[in-house]
Amino acid sequence: MMERLALGLSAMSLSLPDTAREKLLAYLALLEKWNKTYSLTALRAPETALSHHALDSLSILPFVEAAADGNLLDVGSGGGMPGIPLAIALPELEITLAERNSKKAAFLCQAKIELELANISVHGGRVEQYHPPFGFSVIVSRAFSSLRDFVNLSRHLLAENGRWFAMKGLWPKKEIDGLPDDIGLDTVHRLRVPGVEGERHLAVLKIKSAD
Repeated sequence: MMERLALGLSAMSLSLPDTAREKLLAYLALLEKWNKTYSLTALRAPETALSHHALDSLSILPFVEAAADGNLLDVGSGGGMPGIPLAIALPELEITLAERNSKKAAFLCQAKIELELANISVHGGRVEQYHPPFGFSVIVSRAFSSLRDFVNLSRHLLAENGRWFAMKGLWPKKEIDGLPDDIGLDTVHRLRVPGVEGERHLAVLKIKSAD
């Protein structure tokens, strides 16, 4: 698995220290262990989890590094994607995982402890009921909901000049057309993930300026 991870990171032109690579594999092992009881994800084969969970989550790493100003919110984190792999790769970034399913939230808390991820916080509840005393520079989701629901449920959490990062498969033209009038598409990135077939995109959204 370590060799597969190294090859995948190399193909994506990503560089991570050995400690981060070991922690990523420890995360996947923990995910596999809990999956047997709590069904955190439908993908159970370790090789598939490596590509479809770890590498897929890290495919947005360069864009997160460029846009995140100290903190990030992962909405509908589920089994911790993309938040936990990003937290492992960027230990200086404060990441909050929001998950309303109590069993999945319990896993996220356990992963924080076992993987010693001091930069992670967990909100176990609905994102629309989350009201911290600060906003997030980046709010990310991975197959959470429609783009319209994503921004409507979390807009109160976006910091000034912040961005929404929506990880999608096929280019979501209809969803973009259905965005609220004050939300615009900032940019789009085509993602390439070794071992993952089909299209992958990152849609970056912003609140339109008043002028």
